[in-house]
Amino acid sequence: MIYLKDVTTLRLDTTACTGCGRCAEVCARAVFEMRERKSVIIKPDACIECGACAKNCAYGAITVTSGVGCAAAFINGMLTGNAPECGCGPKGSSGCC
Repeated sequence: MIYLKDVTTLRLDTTACTGCGRCAEVCARAVFEMRERKSVIIKPDACIECGACAKNCAYGAITVTSGVGCAAAFINGMLTGNAPECGCGPKGSSGCC
């Protein structure tokens, strides 16, 4: 399932990746795959920027700004029962994207 196209802040430094596979193990959206003993981002648009991969990478090979944008807006909206609001819609709108 694609979340939002071409908006993720997820980045992988392949030179810092040691191939431990922890990112692929903790990602609930199967964004990562191990290939030739290195991690590869195979589905960037499935990333919801939860931050689990970056928090579990002991080598600092992954960066992601968790809790930002539409992903956080949808999650917060579901938790609070409110409409999502991420601030990326037209000025004064109460929606998200």
